[in-house]
Amino acid sequence: MANSELQILSARFGRNDGHKLSVYENEGGYRALRMVLDGMKPAEVREVVKESGLRGRGGAGFPTGVKWGFVPQDSEQVYFFVNADESEPGTFKDRYLLDYDPHQTIEGTIISCFAVDANLAYIYIRGEFGWLIDRVQAAVDEAYAAGYLGKNILGSGFDLDMIVHKGAGAYICGEETGLINSVEGRKGQPRIKPPFPAVAGFLDKPTIVNNVESVASVPWIMNNGAAAYHAIGTEKSCGTKLWSVSGPVKNPGVYEIPLGMPFREFFNDYLGGMVEGEELKAVIAGGSSVPVLPAAEIMDVPLDYESLGQAGTMLGSGGMIIIPESSDMVELIQVLMHFYFDESCGQCTPCREGTGWLHRIVKKLRSGEGTAADLDLIEHVCNGMAGLTICPLADAAVMPILSFLDKFRPEFEALIQETAPAEPTSRWPRGEQE
Repeated sequence: MANSELQILSARFGRNDGHKLSVYENEGGYRALRMVLDGMKPAEVREVVKESGLRGRGGAGFPTGVKWGFVPQDSEQVYFFVNADESEPGTFKDRYLLDYDPHQTIEGTIISCFAVDANLAYIYIRGEFGWLIDRVQAAVDEAYAAGYLGKNILGSGFDLDMIVHKGAGAYICGEETGLINSVEGRKGQPRIKPPFPAVAGFLDKPTIVNNVESVASVPWIMNNGAAAYHAIGTEKSCGTKLWSVSGPVKNPGVYEIPLGMPFREFFNDYLGGMVEGEELKAVIAGGSSVPVLPAAEIMDVPLDYESLGQAGTMLGSGGMIIIPESSDMVELIQVLMHFYFDESCGQCTPCREGTGWLHRIVKKLRSGEGTAADLDLIEHVCNGMAGLTICPLADAAVMPILSFLDKFRPEFEALIQETAPAEPTSRWPRGEQE
């Protein structure tokens, strides 16, 4: 649960009644929508969000208002998708938003749809979140009954329908074009870009795909103004950010903090430091697909897009994984490599073969059969994957394993044997996963 003074997103976290329409309305909910529909033009809404500095919170960090502006202005039909396929290991902040405060996301989505002239919105929710799908559907039904969705919303002449769509449990559908393919009834595989979804997406029509946290920020921005939001955080990383924190800290959970807060302050004042008997070894700051940083390299780094990038990692989705000294780093990377191998859609050869290859190499090391050549082979395989696939899943496997090998190489070298069986590591039976 968040305990930040700035509760733009987390004001109702942890409350049993926060998901109810009556509670949301009593605390100012849908006021922003009324203001927008009472005389504002779509271009004005786009400009406010653009000036606020809001960036995509799903991982890429692209400016939200700029993305909205990519939709061709003469489009006859525009679609809007909310990406709630939260499958990145270590990330669970969207689950909190939709569980405790679904109407905030719904209101933000309606305003976002108005801004891009969309009349149909999908909220695409990870298939494993069964109870969450029911929670969001109930909130959507409430919004329809109250006149916030449907025909002629609040007498404005603006029409919008909203569909809650259940995913089928595929990590790859978190990628926006894989998500679109899934809703179309196709294989959940990413598309070659360009064309980008804002030009040709769902049913080949202009489509905007935004993360839950991104659209949930929109009502506050409209109520308080672009300047107020831009004043929070840093010049280039504006606003607050939700961080999902797991690992052996005293206070794990979801926290909302201004972007730019030093990790040391967050770690000590919010997370309470490590549990008794553990010491901090490393941190994965932005979800399992970003490079790991040893404790000494992250303690004084501000938690924003630019600072984390300069430190050698990424803010990503804000899925912070705290790693204690007692952890075996090679074991951890084996778990991650198994995940990326299992979740590869198989469309691109470098990813389909490379993720399995990496998993098998690490598995071989941990079984006591690895050689020094296997460490070179990891780097060689990674060089044949990074940037060479349709979507970033291959990069999502490459970045963590290369950083683990770079920052904690002695742990890999400690597993090396002087001799090893003749079986070549390059052979990978597709059906073997463990």
